[in-house]
Amino acid sequence: MDLFNHRLRLHADPSRVVVRPFHIAWGGGNGAPPSRTERLVGEVLAMTPQEARDQLETVLKDFEARHWQTRRVFMTRYDQIEDLLKLDGAAISDEKRQLIGAYFCHEYSYAAAALMNPSAVPHFDQTGIQPGSQRILMSMRAVGEGHISSVAFREGIINDQNQLRLAPEPPFATATDVHGWGDDDVPGGPVTVHRHRDSTLSGTVIFPITQAQSKGLEDMRIVQFTHDDGALEWIGTYTAYDGSGIQSELMRTRDFRAFDLVPMTGSAARNKGMALFPRKVAGQYMMIGRQDGENLFLLKSDSLTHWDEGEKILTPVYPWELVQIGNCGPPIETDEGWLLLTHGVGAMRKYSIGAALLDKDDPSKVLGRTKQPILAAKDQDREGYVPNVVYSCGAIRHGDSLFLPYGIADSSIGFAFVKISELLAAM
Repeated sequence: MDLFNHRLRLHADPSRVVVRPFHIAWGGGNGAPPSRTERLVGEVLAMTPQEARDQLETVLKDFEARHWQTRRVFMTRYDQIEDLLKLDGAAISDEKRQLIGAYFCHEYSYAAAALMNPSAVPHFDQTGIQPGSQRILMSMRAVGEGHISSVAFREGIINDQNQLRLAPEPPFATATDVHGWGDDDVPGGPVTVHRHRDSTLSGTVIFPITQAQSKGLEDMRIVQFTHDDGALEWIGTYTAYDGSGIQSELMRTRDFRAFDLVPMTGSAARNKGMALFPRKVAGQYMMIGRQDGENLFLLKSDSLTHWDEGEKILTPVYPWELVQIGNCGPPIETDEGWLLLTHGVGAMRKYSIGAALLDKDDPSKVLGRTKQPILAAKDQDREGYVPNVVYSCGAIRHGDSLFLPYGIADSSIGFAFVKISELLAAM
């Protein structure tokens, strides 16, 4: 099989930073000693106007050129502190309010440790695209301080000559927020986050919001989903991690301005690696999951948010996958059936990527699978944070080829193209 590996690689970049809320325990009140928060605010309020102005100028000299609308960010953060401490904002100068906001913010390098495990979908805007080309959108797992994972995005264009061109990253990255930051725990139910109105999608990062997500949003598998009425929605399945437990959740968006982060229910939602079919099949929503950590299952549901146990359809067979198998993203519809990319783990915990073909009308029927991997960790792709790993969260069909972005050693991202006909012939 002739797999074309693109020369481009995306790597971790500690220079990509966003402003995040710096959380300090509130405490105080009801006769208790003042909290650290109250003390900090009191120290700023006690400054003379000139002292506050000088301190703010020092902060802005260090950080204003590194972020988008830094003063507005500080004022937004101040507004939340004002609400929490019941301050009289009308009696506080602009300089002191901005300075208070600055004390409760910090920079976070969201991709300092790794950039990995991408998923590709058709971009929501295909206007002006040339024949033979397609605008794409990738979600990526970005790992920063404390090994906390967030979701980053990158836009680009592919064509039928196996060429890839990524949109340049903007100089400023911005984090989504819940109508401004909050310091109280967000309940465990659905939450909607919003992209900054002035931020491009390639400069947008979705951070953990709820307690269940507090240690990371991991390995989003995003799909362009077509509803029964023809409406399009982009839906990503990902793992929410709180440091000890996991649960599967959905990201749902129709415009990439507002993103609903929705926990899933049901016994299947306690597992990782769920991948949604891009439309209903036989009147039901379907997913591919790995309910026992070793095999692949077909899950069916009448609801996008509730998933119970499914039917086992694929087990490890070949030497390169004997430890365990999993999916590498949502199934891709072809004339021959549903093309499912898989990953297998073999000796020395070496990861490889293969594929299977599922029946179009009854995906529980496996029509074929690759005996040999189509992509395996080798040479320069072996080295990184976790050696000997290649891993994808979703490929995209372009004409008669697949465009396959993939993670390398849990550290960086590579890209490949493969002919669908050659992939099917290898089964």
